[in-house]
Amino acid sequence: MMGGVRAAERSPTTGGYSKGRIRREDILGAAVAMYAEAGYHGSSLREIARRVGITHAGLLYYFPSKEALLAAVLERRDAEDGEREHLTGPPGLEALLRLIGLAAYNVRHPGIVELYSRLAAEAVAADHPAHEYFEQHYRMAREYAAESFRALAAEGRLREGVDPEYAALTLVALMDGLQVQWLSDRGRVDLVGSLRRYVAGQLRGPLE
Repeated sequence: MMGGVRAAERSPTTGGYSKGRIRREDILGAAVAMYAEAGYHGSSLREIARRVGITHAGLLYYFPSKEALLAAVLERRDAEDGEREHLTGPPGLEALLRLIGLAAYNVRHPGIVELYSRLAAEAVAADHPAHEYFEQHYRMAREYAAESFRALAAEGRLREGVDPEYAALTLVALMDGLQVQWLSDRGRVDLVGSLRRYVAGQLRGPLE
């Protein structure tokens, strides 16, 4: 049965299953654009459905609620980032460079940065449907960076006095804070260069 499902996914001539996957991706794409423009609260399922060219009831077939659609958008973003930047690799300097690589990718795709920054600000409210997602997201990001700084400390590669936990907290804060500043003044804020200089400043030797 699983082999048949995978074959259906690969075949462009297969019927409903592949069409359903394509339609689902169309909805996610429209939702990303809508959230980037108007934020979560300013978006509606009816408008997203209109952009895709389906009925409101048709959209609800794939995503039964606005919260379910938001969760799918954020999960897809995380999955794509993790696969593209190999964020599941071992901790250490290469892992920190992969985070900087993620920032470099985001600079080339400002719509992603706008969506993330807008939702992150909205989700500060405890009743926002993405609040739990961002709470976990930041916790995991801090731990990912802290593991890498701890690995560098164990190798004797951190400057004296650098605390791995604090360095990780600062790096995550810099990534998000710089993104917001970059959105406001892209010509003057060097997002990627600033992150590289920060990480380099924590090391005894050169960054690479």
